[in-house]
Amino acid sequence: MNAAEIRLLVVGPVPGGLAASAWGPFAIERCDSLEEAAARLRDATYDAVLIQLADVAAAERLPVWPALSQACAEAAVLLVTAAPGAPLVQRLIERGVQDVLPQAEASAERLALAVHLAIGRQRIERAARKAYATDLATGLPNQMQLLEHVNHLLALREREPAPMALLVIRIEGLTTAEAALGVAAAGALRRKLAVRLRAALRASDVVASVGADAFAALLAWIDTPTAADRVAAKLVRSMSRPVRLGGQEVAVAVSAGIGRYPEHGKDAQTLLRQAFAEAAGAVPLGRAGFSNRVERGPASAANDET
Repeated sequence: MNAAEIRLLVVGPVPGGLAASAWGPFAIERCDSLEEAAARLRDATYDAVLIQLADVAAAERLPVWPALSQACAEAAVLLVTAAPGAPLVQRLIERGVQDVLPQAEASAERLALAVHLAIGRQRIERAARKAYATDLATGLPNQMQLLEHVNHLLALREREPAPMALLVIRIEGLTTAEAALGVAAAGALRRKLAVRLRAALRASDVVASVGADAFAALLAWIDTPTAADRVAAKLVRSMSRPVRLGGQEVAVAVSAGIGRYPEHGKDAQTLLRQAFAEAAGAVPLGRAGFSNRVERGPASAANDET
């Protein structure tokens, strides 16, 4: 990594001496809460996000923070909390968090080094993902492939303007399924949801995996900008129907966000960021709350067992 300035968003107090560390230079922005961090991520990009949650209960809720997928997609995310347990660390790493540090070990110099290394690891991981255009868990294109495809279409739109939209579909309930049924069952649930999403769209629409709890759909050809709203509503209704898994029906909650071309931007990353932010802020349909709460009773499940 070169000595270019590192844009760092800090949630909580900024450790004294961090800005002056030799592992920088850092351009630090600070906010007080995860809600404020989500708003910052909607408007800007960062190299790293450092989240400090002294309250262990608050740290335990981080895996279901609506903006976590977006944060991990764009930045190296690190958590500092008091005595993090192995289950929490595992869940966060699976969600894309780069590092989890005990508060007792989080000196300014230690944090600066951790941020520096996390950014380097994420760049290596991105390069590796780019080499493999497919998300192996679902068989869908991955985020890198999606962005390349969107940018290619946007270049064509410059010569032949027409509305298009990029949707993000965020799923709540995978954590509950994993806790109740195991990792393999949660993976099967995600694959079934991917199949359902693909089946609900036209063959010309591109579907991709953009996070542990999020999919994206590129609507390359739409008649009017408002057509994206109708498609998003249809997808939310379809995806929120319970899925039969291991002899029982598993409920998820779904929210959607839309990045509209040209209204919201003229590059793929800007459109994806807008869609992520809207999906994180939307009220999910299909379950009574977040994925660590009790799900609603069974309803009629879709015929997607193949």
